[in-house]
Order: sequence, then C-alpha cells, then structure tokens
Amino acid sequence: MFQKVNSFKLLASVLLCQLAGAVGSAFTASSLENWYLLLEKPAFNPPSWIFFPVWIVLYTLMGISLYIVWEKGLQQREVKIGLLIFGIQLGLNSLWSFLFFGLKSPYYAFVEIIFLWLAIFLTIVQFRKISK
Repeated sequence: MFQKVNSFKLLASVLLCQLAGAVGSAFTASSLENWYLLLEKPAFNPPSWIFFPVWIVLYTLMGISLYIVWEKGLQQREVKIGLLIFGIQLGLNSLWSFLFFGLKSPYYAFVEIIFLWLAIFLTIVQFRKISK
C-alpha cells in the first residue's frame, strides 16, 4: 500500500521548484518597495506579507507533484511528456515575475500569463493521466 520514498528525487524535485520560485522572487524584490506600491490595486488585493508563505507552500506542492510523476519512471512516454510540460510551466512561472516585476510590464505579464495558464492546464491534464 505504501511506496518507499526516494528521498533524493523528492528533495531534488522540491528544490528545483523552489529554485524557480527564487529566480522569480529575485525580480520581485527589486520592485516591491517602489513600483509595485504605486500600482492601483483592487480592494481584494491580499496583504503583501501573505505572498512569501503562500509561494513557499505552492512551489513545495509543485515539487511533490513533480516527484510523484517522476517516480512513475522516465521510460514511460506519458511521464516524459508530463515532465516536459511541467518544465515549460515552471519556466513560465519565473518568466512572469521577470516580465511583471523586472520589466515592470503588466501588459507583457498579462500576455505571458495566458500561456502560463495553458501550460498549467496541460500539466494538470497530463499529470492526471499518470497519477490521480
């Protein structure tokens, strides 16, 4: 019933995702104190302090998902496709932060997030084929 956990793969998966988050946060940090504060935001915009813990949890869960699929075996075509799509969406996650915070371009970030949402959707569909 219980499968043995491959600690190396689990740690590598989580760290890879956290690294992608860290890359994105490097662009975010430089804009938080000035440019982002001046943006007009809706009333339902969450407080700034909530983003760090939420992103840590989110990227950790992404890493666990990556691990679960990776554990199914790289010899399987479905796994290879899933990991490729996952890698694309992980890259798009970091790219969004660069476009929005680094380039200070809500327009480019909006265009990019459409592709990010598509990649997330495709990742969910593909990962579900591998592990529900």
